[in-house]
Amino acid sequence: MRIGLLGTGPWAQMAHAPALSEHPALDFAGVWGRRPEAAKELAERHGTRSYDDVDALFADVDAVAVALPPAIQAELAPRAARAGCHLLLDKPLAPTVQQGRAVVEAVREAGVASVVFFTTRFQPEAEAWIAEQAGRAGWFTARAQWLGSVFSGDDSPFADSPWRQESGALWDVGPHALSVLLPVLGDVRRVAAAARGPRDTVHLVLDHTGGASSTLTLSLTAPRAAAGVAVELRGEAGVALLPDSAQGVVPALMRAADALSAAAHSGQPHSCDAAFGLRVTEILASADLALNGDAG
Repeated sequence: MRIGLLGTGPWAQMAHAPALSEHPALDFAGVWGRRPEAAKELAERHGTRSYDDVDALFADVDAVAVALPPAIQAELAPRAARAGCHLLLDKPLAPTVQQGRAVVEAVREAGVASVVFFTTRFQPEAEAWIAEQAGRAGWFTARAQWLGSVFSGDDSPFADSPWRQESGALWDVGPHALSVLLPVLGDVRRVAAAARGPRDTVHLVLDHTGGASSTLTLSLTAPRAAAGVAVELRGEAGVALLPDSAQGVVPALMRAADALSAAAHSGQPHSCDAAFGLRVTEILASADLALNGDAG
């Protein structure tokens, strides 16, 4: 599969470009970015070419991987789909439900495959754990904590990200928590409660279709010593804790590329496709309304 990369920022540099260039079954065909000089530099570093015209890149590849802010991804993904490109997307799918629906509609109309890169879902230990817990009935409640220190220190490459500064933890790490909880506990019927904590920290209580409730604590401003991820399930089967992963983001992204290739060849949608990404966006939007006192 010939694949191109959209984006040249820290995430593209540390995750996407290495994963695409190291993957033995991918032909890393080129890079496009909003800053042509950055695209040229990143492309040269990984032995590929840069594109000044994004539509020219679409015409030359079978798929694109997107490492761009959500609003830019939501603008370019439908164009790529209409050009016949399969989509390896980032989370969140889009900053609004309307934009997310436009991506899903474009994917459906074009008949292309899509995978949204929820990192945890493509780590082997977590993938196996989620499948195991999803096969068990009787979950009563769950607790998920996704605590980052992006804005608490002075060395995070993402601290200057305008969309993270504006949208905070709900939209940045909230998708990760939902990607783990939804396949186990079922869809979210409603955001039962939402409250703000220190700085960008938010607390959510969710009511799931499977009968369980879950609580989420999300932050990008946690003290560095308190940062980390924890998911705990409690029910008739006892207590289950999300395992740590022994692999970093690059192998996980390579597995996501494998999932995209498999979906493209089989015609069967992946469980983390754009439609799932849209559902996550809808839940985040509902939580946003609840946090702003308009749960509706």
